[in-house]
Amino acid sequence: MAPSPAVHVRRAAVALATAAVLGVAAAPAALADGSPSPAAPGLYGKGDPKFDGVFRQSLAFIAQHETGTSPAASAVDWLAGQQCADGGFPGYRADTSKACDPQKDEFTDATAAAVQGLAAVGGRAEVVKKGLDWLKAHQNDDGGWGYQAGSPTDANSTSIAIGAFAAAGQEPAKAAVKNGKNPLDALFSFQLGCDAKEGERGAFSYLKDKDGLRADNLASAAAGLATRGLGYRVEPLKGSDVALKPLDCAADDKGSPQDAPEAVDGYLSAALAKNGGYLLPSMPGAPAKPDHGNTADAALALAAGGHREAAEKPLTWLRSKESGTAEWAKGNPGKLAKLILATRAAGGDPRDFGGTDLVAALNETGPKPEAASSSSEKKDEEKKDGDDSSGVWWFIAVLFVASVGVGFLISGRKKKTQL
Repeated sequence: MAPSPAVHVRRAAVALATAAVLGVAAAPAALADGSPSPAAPGLYGKGDPKFDGVFRQSLAFIAQHETGTSPAASAVDWLAGQQCADGGFPGYRADTSKACDPQKDEFTDATAAAVQGLAAVGGRAEVVKKGLDWLKAHQNDDGGWGYQAGSPTDANSTSIAIGAFAAAGQEPAKAAVKNGKNPLDALFSFQLGCDAKEGERGAFSYLKDKDGLRADNLASAAAGLATRGLGYRVEPLKGSDVALKPLDCAADDKGSPQDAPEAVDGYLSAALAKNGGYLLPSMPGAPAKPDHGNTADAALALAAGGHREAAEKPLTWLRSKESGTAEWAKGNPGKLAKLILATRAAGGDPRDFGGTDLVAALNETGPKPEAASSSSEKKDEEKKDGDDSSGVWWFIAVLFVASVGVGFLISGRKKKTQL
């Protein structure tokens, strides 16, 4: 049965609020191609920030942090300055002297993304706390979130909110509880079980309505992180490849997937393989062409699950010239950040993405960073930290200097730690 008109309205509204941060197909051309807003000092990217200003800035900060870069103070000030008085964030606020309308201007996804971005750069604890307080104040009775206050719970908004608490060092299932329900309770209620079609089992639905759950690529990739208590920051893969575990329905065709949350990885891997390494858009009415952002999301989720081989397949497609990824991401901080995070999580080098230095490309979209480490510098530091013999040679060098009467102390270089 086709979704009701109300469902289409809700999905369209959410698409506008979440398109940039989740990497889905672009918003409708009539809305996305408006006249560019005046450039704001510190804002990343030259495109119209009306719908994605906060999202792209937040993702840029996370990607920079994960690659050893500190954004300029003006950039951090811009994002922090977007916060509304009650702690929520809009998609973009051109005039920060004007009070926000809580019913129209503030979004769960923008707030959760900003919390993750500011938590990554550090130094804005009060802004982060206010953002988390806003999320808790607008949590639905089932433990989840909709795209705005009062909106029905959806898997995407709930997933990114879970990531916000995780980014702040809090355990989502304990930090945000409403009426005895926590965010993971709400999120798992969107996962398709053994009563779904075989090719859809383990997937997540975007919404719940009277017509039931429907496998959704966007929701599945977002939930692949959130069910592990993760936001966009995923540590690079280490150790052996973890095998995929599709939902086992041999014994019970009505089983619940909550006993096997990793089943979403099997769904994502199969969906990618079906198309040759990429995902198709989930938005109703979107052209049936590759969705680069959602494909990067899937790679990040698979890497979070430890699936090295499965995560590499979509990245191989994204790196290929045939994919058109370079043109898709050119000059767009949010898209470049997505590629950086997915590549790094899968154990790759974002400074050599099919011949492109994604880190440099991202940094060029905003004000000059406060600090940046090249890949060669990082490797040198890691080698010094990991090689015990370096201490021996350092000691010999000190003795030599002392023997020739040099009267000064030599201190070892310490790694910079991003806060």
